Amino acid sequence: MRFISRCLMLGVTILAGIAVAGLPDAAAQQAYPNKAITIVVPAAAGGPTDTVTRLMAESMGRTLGAQIIIENIGGAGGTLGITRAAKAPADGYTLMLYHVGLSTSASLYDNLRYDTLNDFDAIGRITDVPMTVVGKSTLAPRNIAEWIAFVKERQQGVTYGHAGIGSASHLCELLLSSALGIKLTTVSYRGTGPAMNDLLGGQIDTMCDQTTNTTNQIKEGRIKGYAVTTATRISALRDLPTLDEAGLKGFEVSAWHALWAPKGTPKDIIDKLTAALQSALKDAKVIDRFAGLGTEPVEMAKATPAALKTQLEAEVAKWGKVIKAAGVKGE
Repeated sequence: MRFISRCLMLGVTILAGIAVAGLPDAAAQQAYPNKAITIVVPAAAGGPTDTVTRLMAESMGRTLGAQIIIENIGGAGGTLGITRAAKAPADGYTLMLYHVGLSTSASLYDNLRYDTLNDFDAIGRITDVPMTVVGKSTLAPRNIAEWIAFVKERQQGVTYGHAGIGSASHLCELLLSSALGIKLTTVSYRGTGPAMNDLLGGQIDTMCDQTTNTTNQIKEGRIKGYAVTTATRISALRDLPTLDEAGLKGFEVSAWHALWAPKGTPKDIIDKLTAALQSALKDAKVIDRFAGLGTEPVEMAKATPAALKTQLEAEVAKWGKVIKAAGVKGE
């Protein structure tokens, strides 16, 4: 009887061991995160999206108790970095933070290695960054009215820098050119960080860039600020009029940013990441830094997977029409 009893006990122990061994994925998910997380940024370091990412990573890392590494992959209008993120394992350890440019690639490129609408799981929207029309410090126009007259007169004699086909700065140029009936000489970079460096150095004349990349430069007098692209003036740059005020009625564009994971990432991991993102958006330090850069966190109702999925679908449809009308294609 003792032998039988011991065998039965051993059998239960073995079965229990088999049961636990058969659930490695569940155990791993419960432990998430147990190593460093990488956030891919499909843009150059030093640019506006990079700035947003580093602010979010610092706060989310504290909440998750994990190191977050930023991996900048610029070029090809962000599609190189987007592809890298789309093809990463769906385990929560490789994420992507990008802006409105994700929604434009579907219309700009014919041979993408990812499906914009179906290769990512939404985590949450972060911020809608206003954009500013700016120029090099020595550019002749003193205000937006003079800037409009200047570009209308010189057209292709004016150099406009942007972060690549499909980037937020490129989309702003498309809308400006359409609204003003002009054609500028565009100069494409691997991000607005390098573009801003050339604007500061006087190698290009003008650009339309996010406040996260322009606010401090304008305040320090290193570049000229002409107007904001939002419906109303922004507190960080109160002296700059809107383009609507300047006569471009209804002109409005912003660079919304969001966090994504590869398709198939377990829901409990997505939930944990969404909670960490929402916590970061309530972080006083993040709010203060965003304010200093001319933006603010989105309301919590927009910082959810469902809201972000709806946003992406709407933006793909919206920008598809703009890009088709402009006859633009990525290379």
